[in-house]
Formats: sequence, structure tokens, C-alpha cells
Amino acid sequence: MNKKFDLKKLLDNPKFTKILIIVGFCAIVLIFLSSYIDLSFFTSKNNTDEYCDALEENLLAIVTQIEGVGDAKIFLTMDNNGENVYLNNSDTKTKSITPVVRGVVIVCDGGDDPLVVARVMSAVTKSLNISTNKVCVTKLSTYMEETK
Repeated sequence: MNKKFDLKKLLDNPKFTKILIIVGFCAIVLIFLSSYIDLSFFTSKNNTDEYCDALEENLLAIVTQIEGVGDAKIFLTMDNNGENVYLNNSDTKTKSITPVVRGVVIVCDGGDDPLVVARVMSAVTKSLNISTNKVCVTKLSTYMEETK
């Protein structure tokens, strides 16, 4: 009862050959289709997007607490998408580098008051460690509210 595995006999079997051809064909079709199918709905939100959203929420929470700001909206732009850098001489294999803030736009009710603008500029530049030329603070338009 000592049976050896005989590959030649297995390959000569027409049923096995048909199954092998069908599986191979299906694999080729799936590989071909994968370049045309958008699978992004399977992945969660990008870490950079999550980081940017959290930063916007935190800034909005702080800025709206400044006297005279009133209602505010914040828009951030990032310089890169963050990186994973491979390390040579370290216990860890990679190090994540967070994205860098390129610019901030703050639109608020008090954006026409120079004192409010100065306070907001100071808070944003110090909290994000960026220069003032990367921050724009302006008045929130009431045009949409007046037309309603």
C-alpha cells in the first residue's frame, strides 16, 4: 500500500489538465481586470486625510474661542502626504513622517478687525509652528445669509 505521488500520471489525467487550464485562465482574467477596477472603496480613509481633518477640527475649536472671531471656517493644505521611511540601523523597520502644513485659510466673522486677525494669526502660527505668510485670515461673507 505504499503509493508514490506520480506527477506525470496526474498531468496525463484530462480532468486535472482541464481544471488547471481553467484556474490559470481565471487568474489571468482577474489580474487583467484588477487594473480596471477601482478598489479604493475597500480601503479606509487615508491617514493624511485623517490627520488633516483632526488638525482642522482642533484649530477650529481653538480659533472660535478667541474673542471677536465668531463663526469660523478653516481650510488646510498639506505639503506632502506623509511618508514611511525605511531605517537601516534601528530596531524599528520604518518611521512615519507626518505631513507638513503648507497653508491655512481662516474665514471668520471678525476677520475685518485687525486685533482679531492678529490674535488668530498668533494662535495659528504658534500652534502649527509655521510663518505668518502661510496664514490668511479674512472676513466671513454674509452675502449668502442676506439672500435667503
